[in-house]
Amino acid sequence: MKPKIILILTVLIVLTAYLSLKPAFKQDSKAEQSKKGEKTMLKKVEKTDKEWKEMLTPEQYRVMRKRGTEIAFSGKYNDYYEKGSYFCAGCGTPLFSSKTKYDHGTGWPSFTAPVDENHIAYFDDYSHFMHRTEVRCAVCGAHLGHVFDDGPEPTYKHYCINSVSLDFKPAEEGVEVTKSLNDQPAEKAKKAVKSETATFAAGCFWGVEYKFRQIPGVLKTEVGYTGGKVKNPTYKQVCTDKTGHAEAIKITFDPSRISYESLLEFFFSFHDPTQLNRQGPDIGKQYRSSVFYHSEEQKEAAEKMVKQLEKSGRFRRPIATEIVPASEFYRAEEYHQRYYEKRMKGSQGGCSTDSCTIK
Repeated sequence: MKPKIILILTVLIVLTAYLSLKPAFKQDSKAEQSKKGEKTMLKKVEKTDKEWKEMLTPEQYRVMRKRGTEIAFSGKYNDYYEKGSYFCAGCGTPLFSSKTKYDHGTGWPSFTAPVDENHIAYFDDYSHFMHRTEVRCAVCGAHLGHVFDDGPEPTYKHYCINSVSLDFKPAEEGVEVTKSLNDQPAEKAKKAVKSETATFAAGCFWGVEYKFRQIPGVLKTEVGYTGGKVKNPTYKQVCTDKTGHAEAIKITFDPSRISYESLLEFFFSFHDPTQLNRQGPDIGKQYRSSVFYHSEEQKEAAEKMVKQLEKSGRFRRPIATEIVPASEFYRAEEYHQRYYEKRMKGSQGGCSTDSCTIK
């Protein structure tokens, strides 16, 4: 038999075998898909470009359908923290819960996790000479934003989303979505990063927070008021110097990456602890230097640090820093959170109205 005929017969045999087995392969594929859950079961929303243009506002169309980006700090949900849920503005698919929303300081709504991974689609984005991970609505394909690995615990994810891609519905309407990746199983929770809390006051909290956020191992920061006698004080009340509160920063840190002693060293390095009830031009008890300890170990570490500094001769005057037990911490108004990053990024000077000095 000629080699050409043998080759033709071999191809025919293989093709016949493939066609006979194809239905089985197809059935197995469907079985595997059903195991993957809802993602393969989602009903897609498909519209023509003309239909999207008629349905969306010009800005929504630019961002959601043309992968645009709204101007930083311009979105209506950037500084929005009402309880409820965020849905896709294009098709109404639930995307994020207010429980996972936080202020990343970038100027866009930020979340640590979606309510359901199946509702989000991920794509490589190589635009602007960089590699990022784009996130879209898995149902209608609307561009939402990007996801980064610089978020807080427990996911350490930062979903940076455009406000115009979202539609918010308050919890009062009974639509709050509670499922999220933050609802970890007990086994996963055991493996979560162990964290500790530290609280300091060193003048205007805008600059203090900015400085502490530069330290590796600091997981989260909040500015607020503590050490006073008035419940739920406002910034305006604290500025009267009559409530007894200090402008303070509460830090959540990973002790495996940075010790409390190292945080103390940093604290004493960027402000003048010899000034009583003031820092530079900022005068008042709210600007005092304080260590609010959360345990006896922190108290002993702070007292030891002060003794060492006084013996070192580093300061010409006695250290005025108070070392007191941590009391109730009242989170400051949202516009104060990461203020320096949001309002004064790129500036080399101090914090305008309160003029706290950033060295």
